[in-house]
Amino acid sequence: VVAEADVADRGAWRTVVPHREDVKVDGVMVTLTHAALAVRRETTPRVVVTELDAVLAGQAAHWREPAFDEELYACHLSATAAESPFLRLAYTSWITPARVLDVSAATGEVHLRRETEVPGYDPADYVAERVWAPASEPSSVTGEDVRIPVTVIRRRDVKPDGTAPCVVYGYGSYEMSMDPVLGVARLSLLDRGVVFAVAHVRGGGELGRRWYEDGKKLAKRHSFTDFVDATRHLVDLGWADPARVACMGGSAGGLLMGAVLNLAPELYRACLAVVPFVDALTTILDPELPLSALEWEEWGNPIEDAAVYEAIRAYTPYENVRAVDYPAIAAVTSLNDTRVHYVEPAKWVAQLRRTVTSDQTTPLAEGGAPILLRTEMDGGHGGASGRYQGWEDTAWEYAFLLTALGATERVD
Repeated sequence: VVAEADVADRGAWRTVVPHREDVKVDGVMVTLTHAALAVRRETTPRVVVTELDAVLAGQAAHWREPAFDEELYACHLSATAAESPFLRLAYTSWITPARVLDVSAATGEVHLRRETEVPGYDPADYVAERVWAPASEPSSVTGEDVRIPVTVIRRRDVKPDGTAPCVVYGYGSYEMSMDPVLGVARLSLLDRGVVFAVAHVRGGGELGRRWYEDGKKLAKRHSFTDFVDATRHLVDLGWADPARVACMGGSAGGLLMGAVLNLAPELYRACLAVVPFVDALTTILDPELPLSALEWEEWGNPIEDAAVYEAIRAYTPYENVRAVDYPAIAAVTSLNDTRVHYVEPAKWVAQLRRTVTSDQTTPLAEGGAPILLRTEMDGGHGGASGRYQGWEDTAWEYAFLLTALGATERVD
């Protein structure tokens, strides 16, 4: 906070919100009476509010957070008139449809204004909770032990008895956070007794800048070991039948999938890799490609740095396929993808088919481990255009996972 006349004088500036490593400030909103911050704490987006008079008077601000019934949710600031006594918020969670809320800035009372309708859906039938998996590799930033946040989404009647099929999803790149959102298509997995887990591995932005920096460039390996550690922890807790675990991810999350399979193929029954960045070294070594300079900011520049070259060479999926049993794999790509060219998954699938020792001839439903390549001839990086085609693509992907996991029947 600073008077208008002193804006150029940094010495006149006064700290209102001290820096914290575990909290990231994403935005600010000021009304005539209150100040609100959009923050990320313990992985999720939240909103905190305080009186503007206290801030302007130099008093210690008492930031308070609206009270919600759920542990894991995403809450964002929306446009609010300066004279309004309410703050307009956008709210959703892993099991709650998108809501528009007005929160009294003075009292914190929450008013529901609108909720997206999901016909036939009852949120009370489902549970989303957080577990923390111990990481096998410490922080390269601080040297301290690391705990990996994992979101577990399930039907309420699914118990941690080691019998449930499980799908583990991950991304972990570009400081992108996998925030809570209700995926209606995901309900078809949950309603077949599948536990859906999101591993918030290093390289994402869920736990601040350090979390991101500890999973990029020369520390990228942490993203892969975190995912494996999260999977093992879910099995240890009883949330997954060790013989019925699948993994899935797309784009940079597809690189995650390929690297994880090379590290621990025995953990998974099936893998779904969508537009997977699996030939990373070849792509990043080509300076003529339009995205190369941007990719060097994330992965490092292997053209100029030998250590970066060796690091990428050690984890890029195509270069590290091993002659051991792998799970069933479905690689999904698009002919017109300008971010991850279709030749990457095509090369990867060919390398897998000629190298791995798993049974590729027995049908998937009979326990085989076929390696499939599905190419969308008219799509781009986000798949085909049109919601109906998108639904068909998702249905194909989920059918692959559910068949591999032996979970094709709905739970009564």
